[in-house]
Amino acid sequence: MELTVLHFFQSIRSETLDAAVLFFSSLGNLGGIWIAMAAGLLLLPAYRRAGLCVSAALAIDFVSVNLILKPLFGRERPCELFQAQDMILACLSDHSFPSGHTAAAFAAATALFLCRKKAGAAALVFAFLMGLSRLYLFVHFPTDVLAGAAIGVAIGVFAFELLHLKRGLTSGEKNRPPPAGSDLPQSYCRRRKTQPPSSSS
Repeated sequence: MELTVLHFFQSIRSETLDAAVLFFSSLGNLGGIWIAMAAGLLLLPAYRRAGLCVSAALAIDFVSVNLILKPLFGRERPCELFQAQDMILACLSDHSFPSGHTAAAFAAATALFLCRKKAGAAALVFAFLMGLSRLYLFVHFPTDVLAGAAIGVAIGVFAFELLHLKRGLTSGEKNRPPPAGSDLPQSYCRRRKTQPPSSSS
C-alpha cells in the first residue's frame, strides 16, 4: 500500500515539478523557514506570544523527533530499500520515522493556529504540502509523514497549553495578596492609608 502511494508520486513527475518540489521541501531543512517565522513573530509586539509558542513547539519537536523517536525506531528510508528512478535528492543518512520535516511543519503551524487563526490556517496548508513533498522526493513512507503530522499537531497543542498554563500561573502570582506578616509593597501601603478610618461605637 505504501509503495503504491510512492509510485503514484513517481508517475506524475516532471522537470518543472521536480524543481518546484525540491525547492519547496528545502525550505524545511533544519526547520529553517519555521525558525525564521518564529524570529519574525518575536520581533513584532502584537505577535510576540505567537512567536514564543512557535519557538517552544520547535524546540520540543527537535528533541522528541530527532533525538528520541528517530533513533528509537531506526526505520530505513524508502530510497534505501527500493530503487527509485532518477532521484533528485540524495538519500539522507538519518532515519525515516517519523518525518522530521512534516513534524516540525505541523508543530509550528499548529502552535501558530492556536494563537492566530488566519495565519495559522495558511501555515497548516503549507505544512500539508511539506508532507506531500517528502513523498514526492521518495525519502519517506506515507506512515512516516502521517506520524510526523500527528506528532507535530500534538506538540503544537502541548506547547500552546504549556505557555498558557505558565501565563496563568504568573498572573495568579501577581494577583495573589501578600501573606500576613510579610513586607507589603509600597503601593499596597498607600492604598491602605487612603482608606477612611472606621468609626468606633
